[in-house]
Amino acid sequence: MNVSLTSELEKFIAEKLRDGLYRSASEVVREGLRLLVQQDRIQKETLKSLHQDIQAGLDQLDAGETIDGKDAFSEVRRMSQARRNG
Repeated sequence: MNVSLTSELEKFIAEKLRDGLYRSASEVVREGLRLLVQQDRIQKETLKSLHQDIQAGLDQLDAGETIDGKDAFSEVRRMSQARRNG
């Protein structure tokens, strides 16, 4: 496989090699790809969790488990103040 890199990326790889953190450009690229795979996995897990939270909220709404908006904001303010006070 051949890959074309921008001059900025080539400089970045050269810096990593000079720093002695990697022995070859291939190692730098592999590490970058491993990090990209990890980031994609984390994003997917985060999105899945967000969808589950949204669905839980919609289920509560459907079940009539709601509170008044003013009460909700009062509770958020109270919790925020409690966090600031330690």
